Amino acid sequence: MAAPRVAVVGAGLIGLSTALHIAEVIPSCCSITLLSEQFSPNTTSDVAAGMLIPHTYPGTPIHVQKQWFKETFTYLFTISNSAEGSEAGIHLVSGWQVFKNPLEAEVPFWSDIVLGFRLMSAAELQKFPQHNHGQAFTTLKCECPPYLLWLEKRLKANGVQIQTRKVADLWELHSEYDIVVNCAGIGARQLVGDQQLFPIRGQVLKVHAPWVKNFIRDGDGLTYIYPGIHSVTLGGTREKESWCLSPDPGTTKDIFDRCCSLEPSLQRAQDIRVKVGLRPSRSCVRLQREVLSQGGAKLLVVHNYGHGAGGFSVHRGTAKEAAHLVGECIAALEGSSSKAKL
Repeated sequence: MAAPRVAVVGAGLIGLSTALHIAEVIPSCCSITLLSEQFSPNTTSDVAAGMLIPHTYPGTPIHVQKQWFKETFTYLFTISNSAEGSEAGIHLVSGWQVFKNPLEAEVPFWSDIVLGFRLMSAAELQKFPQHNHGQAFTTLKCECPPYLLWLEKRLKANGVQIQTRKVADLWELHSEYDIVVNCAGIGARQLVGDQQLFPIRGQVLKVHAPWVKNFIRDGDGLTYIYPGIHSVTLGGTREKESWCLSPDPGTTKDIFDRCCSLEPSLQRAQDIRVKVGLRPSRSCVRLQREVLSQGGAKLLVVHNYGHGAGGFSVHRGTAKEAAHLVGECIAALEGSSSKAKL
């Protein structure tokens, strides 16, 4: 049979990394096209802080989440140690996660994957008088637009075709492609009618404060300071079921005040820019195969969406799993082709 034609829908972090992993592990078995209406810098992923600190998915076993995070951390750590680290915008950053409630400060499942995880000393905690427990560690940060552009460059080098196209219904692709990989993020709610998928609105500030070198994250995950190469990301909000993409001035002030309470020197930060994104959230990432059929025709689909606020921490791990599912689809196509010949 001819090489299966694979379409990946969505050009955010998940779509780009999934298409790349498919191209890397199944290079000669299929042709791959990436379809999206929006590309960087106009994706939800461009707003993300890009820090590798996992969020927990209630509907996914912890050992699976840990594997996704480990694969992602290992992949990005290798890039950060290479000559491409600067272009890809991946770098190590050290800092603290601080808590007011000791029960919240239990050792997380990912503590042995990040570097140098330990409990904060009493001397370190003096910096945070409103908190009495904390964790210190080194993790990775992705500068979002550079990393997405680096992924696009890698896709082109691996022969993946990239097209600007709005896909309103997966079935419209059935005559052109054998397998469709759905990485549409929040767009999957309308694209495939997934009512379990909902937006969590995130508003963040990007500020110029080059003296801030360490990340600081309040244990509840709502207030955070993440230094990058060119700016510091201050956050944030988690507004469930809000579709509003317009910045809210009151929220901007609240975020800035909360971050200044953790790092008072930020009061001198300059060039404050406001960004808003809608995290595609559900109780668990949807990673599964599905067969669509109409009038005897069939279309094999692999879903990989619903990463919420944790996409950067697990994107390579879920891309690997999605690529494996695509491999299963190709095997099924080859099996049905062999039977047809008989």
